[in-house]
Amino acid sequence: MKSTFRILSASLIFALHFLGAEDIKLAQTGLQFLSVTSDARAAGMAEAMTTIKGKSTALFFNPATMARSNAMAEASFSQNTWFADITHVTASVSLAPRDGYYGVFAFSLQSVDYGEVEGTMVWPNDQGYIDTEIMNPSALCFGFGYAKALSDKFSVGGHIKSAYQYLGKSVVPVTDTTLTTVKNYLSTVVYDFGTIYETGWKNFAFGMSVRNFSGEIKYQSEGFQPPLTFTLGMSIDVSQFALLSILKSPLNRDSKFIISVDALHLRSAPERLNIGMEYNPISLLYLRAGYLYNYDEPGITYGIGLMKSILSVDYAAIPFGRFDVVQKISIQIIL
Repeated sequence: MKSTFRILSASLIFALHFLGAEDIKLAQTGLQFLSVTSDARAAGMAEAMTTIKGKSTALFFNPATMARSNAMAEASFSQNTWFADITHVTASVSLAPRDGYYGVFAFSLQSVDYGEVEGTMVWPNDQGYIDTEIMNPSALCFGFGYAKALSDKFSVGGHIKSAYQYLGKSVVPVTDTTLTTVKNYLSTVVYDFGTIYETGWKNFAFGMSVRNFSGEIKYQSEGFQPPLTFTLGMSIDVSQFALLSILKSPLNRDSKFIISVDALHLRSAPERLNIGMEYNPISLLYLRAGYLYNYDEPGITYGIGLMKSILSVDYAAIPFGRFDVVQKISIQIIL
C-alpha cells in the first residue's frame, strides 16, 4: 500500500509541476479532429477517462482500459454537434472471445463533416479576391485496437489508425505567369497506446496513454504532426471511504462515486487538467460532471446516462463560452 501512495504522490507532484508551465504553443499540429471527443459519457466527465474502465470507446482515450471487458460483443455510436455547424461522429465495436482470454479486439471510426465553405483566392481587383467554389471539407479515420490484461492488476492496449483529411482545392502559382489547381488531401497512420494498473484498494487505479503519435506530414511545403497528447491519470471510488459512506445510495447497494483526474501534456496547447466524477444513485441512472482546467473556453461539463439491460444512452452538455453549448449523445449496445 505504501508503494501505491508513493506513486500517487509522485503523480500529483508531476501534474502540478507541468501545469505551472507557461509554454505558448500555436500552429504546432494538424488533423485536430483526432483530439475531439464525441463520446457523451467521457464528455460529461470532462474527458478524464485514462483510468475509467470502458469497452470499445476506450480506444479514443486509453485502449488498455477495455482489457477487462466481459462483454462478448459491444457497439457504440456517438454524435457531437460541434460549433460552427461541424458534425463529428464516432463509432466503435469490441469483441472479447472466451471472456477476454485472447484479449479484447476493437474497431473504430471517426467522421467529420465541416459543412460548406466558400472558397476564395487573391485577385487584383477592388475587393482583393474572387470567389472560387463551394468547398465541402471532410475528415475520416479508421482504427483497429487490441487490449490484454497481463495480470490481475496490470493491462496494456494499443490502437492503430489510418487518418484522412480533405480541405478542398486551392490555386497555386507554378511560374510567374502560370497557375495550377491542387487538391488539399492527405493521409497518414497514427498510433495510440496505454497502460493501466488497478491496485485493488477502493477501486484506485492509475495509468497513462499516448495518443496520436505519428511522423511529420504536410499538405504543400509546411510540415506538421497530428495532435500528440501524453496523459497521466488516476481514479478512485470515494464512497468506499468510511467518512464518505454517506455517498452510498440507499436505493443501490452497488452504487459508486468515482472521481477521476487526468493531467495532459499536449504538443499543440498548454498543459491541462481534466477532473471528472460519475455517480449512480440507482442502478439504471448515472450522473456526471467535470471541470476542464486551463482551456480557452470550456470549463464545467455535465452529463447523464441511462442503462437498462443491453442498452445504454448517454448525454452531455459542455458550455463553450462565446461558442454556445456543445451537445453530445451516445448509444451503446452490449451483448
